[in-house]
Amino acid sequence: MKRRNFIKTSTTGGLAIFTFPGLANSNVSKLSTSIKQITTGPDHHLFGYIGQSLTIPWNASGKRILTLSSPFIDHLPDGSEPAGVNLVHTDKKDGNFLKVEKIDESLGWNPQQGTMFYWNPENPENQFFFNDRDKKTGKVFTVLYDIEKKKRVREFRFEDTPVGNGGVCPVGGSYLAINYARMARLRAVTGYKGTTDWTEGITAPENDGIFKVDINSGKMKLLVSFKTMLEEIEKKGIDTEGEALFINHTLWNRDGNLFCFFIRAGWKKDGRKKKRTNVFCTMNADGTGLVIDRPFIGGHPEWGIGQQMIGRKGDDQIIIDIINEKIVGKIGSPESIPNPEGDISLSPSGKWFVNGYGKNGNNYYNIIRLADGEWTRSEGINKGEYSGDIRIDSAPRWNRNNNQVLIQGIAKDGTEQLFVISIK
Repeated sequence: MKRRNFIKTSTTGGLAIFTFPGLANSNVSKLSTSIKQITTGPDHHLFGYIGQSLTIPWNASGKRILTLSSPFIDHLPDGSEPAGVNLVHTDKKDGNFLKVEKIDESLGWNPQQGTMFYWNPENPENQFFFNDRDKKTGKVFTVLYDIEKKKRVREFRFEDTPVGNGGVCPVGGSYLAINYARMARLRAVTGYKGTTDWTEGITAPENDGIFKVDINSGKMKLLVSFKTMLEEIEKKGIDTEGEALFINHTLWNRDGNLFCFFIRAGWKKDGRKKKRTNVFCTMNADGTGLVIDRPFIGGHPEWGIGQQMIGRKGDDQIIIDIINEKIVGKIGSPESIPNPEGDISLSPSGKWFVNGYGKNGNNYYNIIRLADGEWTRSEGINKGEYSGDIRIDSAPRWNRNNNQVLIQGIAKDGTEQLFVISIK
């Protein structure tokens, strides 16, 4: 069978964008995948939801992978149920599985979101971030851990506004911080149950929103408040019906000069019928250039190169120049990407793309080589009966060599474990 040709559509910021119609027949693909389970029970093991914006579970050498461990994943943890913070040793084995070393614990986690693991771009071999909470006060904070020194080398605590890491800048130096206690109240799946919220009862507080933390100095700045967000939303004629605002998905672009986020309201399940607010926004890294109500691209948007973003429009996996608000390309076809609404990730090199989606109780992964449109689909990974606030999403996470993807799913013994998809 012949493969359809790809079509050059435009060039933006020095990058040629292509539309890939996909293969005429999936059997002609020269690519294939294999899947290997790398952790085992009795504890469950998970990385968490995040897989976009260069969130890489492997350290610089590829010898260590971050994972949480827990004896349960069937409910949201409270302040007395820590998860283990672990390193998977890719160069050592315990029996048929890779060695897992517990090095710390966290009270700032949940089964779907994890604890927002990020390796430190300024020391990606030895240092990583995770969120935690103070057991006595319930206040959320962020930890910087050094595996060479085998200890926490810094804790970022802000007593009046206790926020946690919402995304480390890929070029290093700072992270975006958000109020996980507020999120837990307004959309449980995204927050940490029972943590201390200084904004309870306030629809759009002026001392909460999106913060930026300087990693070296430890100083924090409020980039945009909920009060400002509400004012800008109302200027657009968007009615939140008095519901409290919260933030989801603070995602940096690869250059570290832009980030995107969703302003949301009306998602709390309290038995009332209400309208959901879901406003997509961008902002410059220094807190200027706030643009409210960018074109909504469905699914779970991912940054491409520069100011490009990847998402869904209709049945297509599209590439959009988000600043100029113009579609500049498309990835795959309904054959290679049957569900563009799924979780997606662009490889560190920008040469590979993966789309994960759920079907009939399994998660599947479509992997596309962008140079020629060749693609392959993984076998299904059982995602179990978990749903809602404790669901197992299909979030895929690339390694630094662009040839493996970390995922999680249900193993044969019924526990949640980590698996690695290798591309052949």
